[in-house]
Amino acid sequence: MRELIRSQGFASIPDLRSALDVSESTIRRDLDALVAEGEAQRTHGGVFYTGGGASLQLFENRRAGDWDSKRQVAKAAARLIDNHDTLLLDGGSTTYELARQLVGRPLQIVTNSLPVANLFAASDQADLVLLGGYVHSRTAVSLGPYANQMLATLNVQKAFLSIAGVDARGYYNSNLLLVETERAMMGCADQTIVVADSSKFGKSSLARLCTLDQVHTVVTDEHLNGLWRERLTSAGVELVTPGDESDATEPECET
Repeated sequence: MRELIRSQGFASIPDLRSALDVSESTIRRDLDALVAEGEAQRTHGGVFYTGGGASLQLFENRRAGDWDSKRQVAKAAARLIDNHDTLLLDGGSTTYELARQLVGRPLQIVTNSLPVANLFAASDQADLVLLGGYVHSRTAVSLGPYANQMLATLNVQKAFLSIAGVDARGYYNSNLLLVETERAMMGCADQTIVVADSSKFGKSSLARLCTLDQVHTVVTDEHLNGLWRERLTSAGVELVTPGDESDATEPECET
């Protein structure tokens, strides 16, 4: 089943039942297992492939525990998104995990990430805009003046950005061109939302993106310590964690 969904990108329940000659209950049980592993995303009409392949090889040095934390952050971030929103997703591992949560939902997606774009390419629910420019081979994201010029012509409701670190002076990433492009992303967004697990806090990197108060929302895991919670709140930043999900309703995919 995994190979069938991977090769097609999307498959309906009747198609899977016919191709595999098994019962619908067996199909649904196996799909639940694929979803739990992050290999697929269910919709009302069937299932999209979201895992494995070359896209994940870019992040293969991440430990399983790291991915569990990123997945929880991504699920919390996904609850901030309404169907038909216009979004910008950069190319970090946490935004990639967020993209996996969003496959199958009706959205407009702008991204500079080839792995993120690949997730949405097979979806008839998403309008996809891929930014051009110089492609950084290690991360498979487009950067530089051409990407920045394109961003200057766009407007999105929410930009979701990954970071390498955050300290009292602000948010950081490790590549100068990436930071320039992320600033252009912030400039075309109504809201800037940083997604980062708690291990990134108290760290810096080569290039400072912006100060703490220039970001509207930070989505992180529940292990963030009290000092950082207070620091973000004092800067006027909305803090979202997986524990906030109890009062939220999850938007549904559309057929």
